Amino acid sequence: MHDSILKAAVLGILWRAAFVLTAFAPWHAWSGDAAGALQSEQVPDGPTLERMGALIGEIYIYPENIFDLENPQEDRALYRLANRLHVRTQPNVIRQQLLFKSGDRYSQRLVDESERILRDARYLYDASIRPVAFNDGRVDLAVVTRDVWTLNPGISFGRRGGKNTSGIELEELNLLGTGTALSVSRKSGVDRDSTLFEYKDRNLFDSWWRVDAQYASNSDGAVRQLDVDRPFYALDSRWAAGVSLLDDEHIEPLYDLGKVVDEFRAQRKLASVSWGWSRGLENGWARRWTLGATYDSQQFSRAPGANLYDLVPEDRKFVYPWIGFELVQDEFGKYTNHDQIGRTEDFYLGTRLSVQLGYASESLGSHRDALILAAKASHGSASVDQDSTLLLTGSFKSRFEGGELRNAVIETAARYYLQQSQHRLFFATVEAAAGRELDLDTQILLGGDNGLRGYPLRYQGGDARALLTLEERYFTDWYPFRLFRVGAAAFVDVGRTWGRGEVNTPSQGWLKDIGIGLRLGSTRSGLGNVIHVDLAFPLDGGADIKNVQLLVETKQRF
Repeated sequence: MHDSILKAAVLGILWRAAFVLTAFAPWHAWSGDAAGALQSEQVPDGPTLERMGALIGEIYIYPENIFDLENPQEDRALYRLANRLHVRTQPNVIRQQLLFKSGDRYSQRLVDESERILRDARYLYDASIRPVAFNDGRVDLAVVTRDVWTLNPGISFGRRGGKNTSGIELEELNLLGTGTALSVSRKSGVDRDSTLFEYKDRNLFDSWWRVDAQYASNSDGAVRQLDVDRPFYALDSRWAAGVSLLDDEHIEPLYDLGKVVDEFRAQRKLASVSWGWSRGLENGWARRWTLGATYDSQQFSRAPGANLYDLVPEDRKFVYPWIGFELVQDEFGKYTNHDQIGRTEDFYLGTRLSVQLGYASESLGSHRDALILAAKASHGSASVDQDSTLLLTGSFKSRFEGGELRNAVIETAARYYLQQSQHRLFFATVEAAAGRELDLDTQILLGGDNGLRGYPLRYQGGDARALLTLEERYFTDWYPFRLFRVGAAAFVDVGRTWGRGEVNTPSQGWLKDIGIGLRLGSTRSGLGNVIHVDLAFPLDGGADIKNVQLLVETKQRF
């Protein structure tokens, strides 16, 4: 499997290199055409063009560099150097991700969805598509994107729950402007040290196929993973397919009060194939069916060294075909200053449901007969002016064995946003999880690494947990060095666990903390959206809890 991962990565890199060589020649001529198109006369807006039945004419692709040198504040020697060193995203990489082409009838829905697809790329800061010329029933479009700095040769550091993480890495998220990500790193984490090689391409061979190849040599084992799939990339996609392979060996720690109290060795081999189909978007809804088959083998053994409890899960192997169904509503909202700082954000505001049912039997090689169940749901709603927004999510997974549910976990969350002004926002979230007949390697934990910021990571465990977070967010106009946008937050976290796992002390009841935090929104780098620096003060817990917790980490959200 290791050879397969390397072959997939090398083949993808060679293809991208050939693509760059062939695409480089027409670059300058193309840029001039796009610049001229952006200065064209006013044209009807998108909904009007759609009502008129306009056809799409020319499509100008304009990937802007990291810094806008026409802005006097950014026309500096350092910024000019960064632009020269950076290889801009190739126009065909942008064009391939559009859901329309010249000659198609203009559709505002497809324009909006294409923008969302482009904004989802880590190597782009923002994307917009707008009409720039209209003549004889044909409309020309300009696709404008903004690149970010994607090369990360350096040192990383993080801290949460009283534990430090660090790393040395060489990572490129947009290799030669092709959208391909390649990284080599050495990281020291909470559970293990790891040397990692990873290759990602979300548009393999200029298609909608994606590949993610990963190899990690760890202090406690190794991970080999290869995912190749063509997802339902758009609401109107008609088919999807995928193959996934995983070979993972590691030491699994069991935590209590933030400390490792036992551990065991886990080995997992997973292989899955799938095929999906859909009739596309009908009356604002997409209905998708998927068939697949999965081989999932997990073996456990004692870890080297002394163990307090000497607990080892039982081996499990399930081989099963499965069927899945997904229902997706076409409903999105566009925001700023919610989870990001000064950046366009796409929120899903519709209803989304998915279910998957599989049957593992001994006749197929499984250790025992079982129904494999999984389901997810989400829903979003917003006020007419989008001042208040509520996002709901839920999931359930379990096995049905011998007439009862085993390893059943249900999780739910609600996120609420209230826009108080351009610079202030109130945020609240409630999260809960509950389990039944949990496998030993399934832990429901609460601590500094999953929301209870004033306490050590993985501090309390049990078979259920709940967490409430209240946050007052402040978004400033401060833009130091034209590199970071600055925000701040004051927060309260309240959470607890219920029940008692195999190694957990009884629940200490409700635990609370208060704190303040600095937020730095990275506008020029694709290596992390928001840097968090938090000071959290625990209000409960034992004498072993520090009076203040310092957390430094990079997150996708505020």
